Amino acid sequence: MDDGRAGWPETVFAALKAADVRHMSYVPDAGHAALITRMSADPEIATHVLTTEEEGVAIAAGAWLGGVRSVILMQSSGVGNCVNMLSLPAMTRAPLLMLVTMRGEWAEFNPWQAPMSRATQTVLEAMGVRVLRADAPEDAAEAVAAAATMAYEADGQVAVLFGQRLLGRKTW
Repeated sequence: MDDGRAGWPETVFAALKAADVRHMSYVPDAGHAALITRMSADPEIATHVLTTEEEGVAIAAGAWLGGVRSVILMQSSGVGNCVNMLSLPAMTRAPLLMLVTMRGEWAEFNPWQAPMSRATQTVLEAMGVRVLRADAPEDAAEAVAAAATMAYEADGQVAVLFGQRLLGRKTW
């Protein structure tokens, strides 16, 4: 039975296209898989697979200097890898848009995901990143559109956290 969760990546893709995002950096993640596939298939969007999440922050700043709007896709556990690099967009006032799938929340089976999950929003906010959250499919595109405006029109650093309830229960 479809509970509505399956369609949110397509609405987020549409919001990113409407915001003229032309570059995506990402660490492969099951929670972002549909969005990664959709964005990778678009010939107007360049994609870059990261070896570690903090590379995406520097790449997004470089893209902005080249006149291209970029988005970084990562999992909550990757936010901890970005802490020092988040000073780059803060000091240069470069736009930053991060889409973060949450782990360690609702129905999590892997206890190793819980500590960073509890710290993700606090860490981002401590580094000056504005945090929006989407926990239901109907919130996802609206949150991304609002974050894109704050990032690209106001030179802000913004992360949208996609709650684990939105992503659905993970099983192995």
